[in-house]
Formats: sequence, structure tokens, C-alpha cells
Amino acid sequence: MKAWRDGDCDGGGDEWGEEIELTRQAVEACNQLRPRPRFLVLCGDLVHAMPDTPFREGQERDLKEALKGTDPSIPLVFVSGNHDLGNTPTPRTVEQYCSAWGNDYFSFWVGGVLCLVLNSQLFYDASACPQLKDAQETWLEEQLSRASSSTEPTPKHVLVFQHIPLYLKSPDEEDDYFNLRKAVRQNLLARFKKAGVKAVFSGHYHRNAGGCHDGLDMVVSSAIGCQLGEDTHGLRVVVVTADAVVHRYHSLDQLREEGMAGDLQQLLQV
Repeated sequence: MKAWRDGDCDGGGDEWGEEIELTRQAVEACNQLRPRPRFLVLCGDLVHAMPDTPFREGQERDLKEALKGTDPSIPLVFVSGNHDLGNTPTPRTVEQYCSAWGNDYFSFWVGGVLCLVLNSQLFYDASACPQLKDAQETWLEEQLSRASSSTEPTPKHVLVFQHIPLYLKSPDEEDDYFNLRKAVRQNLLARFKKAGVKAVFSGHYHRNAGGCHDGLDMVVSSAIGCQLGEDTHGLRVVVVTADAVVHRYHSLDQLREEGMAGDLQQLLQV
């Protein structure tokens, strides 16, 4: 947050104590939820310092230490962002990320729900690593085909997690730093809808945004840390039932003091 206030948007900033304290509060809030979350996902920009900048190592070390407080029953899911890989990722920056946090794209199942974690920087600018983009594309097409195949287990829902949103408010909006280019987003939207994807969850914007188009939710969540709009430091709680995916953004204070919203609690009690 100090880096943003000082106008150092590309550098690492020399202080991140505020972010570490907010992360600890987020971990505490998640640990208090009942029932406990099936997993906690961080939708990218795990640290502010770009690859090969002075404060990168320290920020990664301190974030990992803060996350150690997460209850062992709550798996952590990490999504790569532009600050994690660089705005134009290279094979080396992707390898560095994978060594520190795990694969940059992968899938997993939870309670009959298929979750796809994607590296959205490869959609944004893969000019320095075209082979990595092609590999993710091949893998993603396989995953989407299997999700809609009559010969494979049918997911109750398909959810996607990626750092950069497809769009902020409308699928037809103009290209922007905070969304994917129109041609790329339209291609992904068509493929996601065909495969029955229910929702795409993203970060990047540091504000809450999103929309719904032809039954596919684009959910853009603000941040635990730096806010660029009027939202508060917070987390989004998602409740998945057999028929629906319902989500609400909560401030950290609200979540720690009051728990999740009442309508979400009611869905869990049905």
C-alpha cells in the first residue's frame, strides 16, 4: 500500500507491514468460519515486488510466514498474477513462480465441482514465452472438453480462477489494463460457456466489479491489501450448492466480528 501511495507501482516498495497484518486478519477470519472453507484461494499478485526487484524475496518470505496460521484443514490455492510473473512473463519468471508457489495452471475437484486455475498472463502477453501459452491452451482445451463430455464424470459446476478478469462490467467493454483484450475474452467466454463454466473469479482490479452474461458470472474481487476504490480490505465468501454458486464480499472486520452474511448461512443450513 505504501508503494501505491508513493507512486511506485512497478517497484516493490520498502515497507509491507500493513499487508502482513491484514493477511493475518484474513487468516483469522477464515479460521473462524463455520463450517470451515473447503479451500482459500488467493487470486494473484501474491506479492507486490515484480520478479528480480529488490524486495521480492522478503515479501515472499513474510507472506508465507503469515499464511502458516491458516488452519491445516483449509487448503491454500495460489493463482499467479502480473506482479508474480511480470507483465510480460518469461520462461524464467514462470519457473521462479512455480518453484515458490506451485504450478501456474492446474485443476482440482471439490465436492463434485471442477475448479480450473489459469495463468492469465499467458492470455495477456505471452510474447516472451509462446510455448508456455500453447501448452496451457492445449491443457485448457482438454479440461473444457472433458467437462462437457458425455463419457466423463459430469461436474456439478465448473469454476475458473484467474488473476486478470475477462471484463470489469460488460463483455463488450473496451480493452483496458485491468481486463483481457476483447478478442481474447470473447474466445474464452465462448469456450467457457460451451463447457458449462458457472463463474470466473478474478482479482487484479483492487475493486469489486463484474457482471453476468448468458449465465456465466464474472466475479471481480477487491483485495486484502491495497484498495484502489471505495471498497474495504476484505474477502469474498462463496457458497456452492447443488443448484447455485452464491458469493458475497465481506470486510475483514465484518467477517471476523459477525461471520459470513446471513443469506449464505441459510444456504448452508438447507
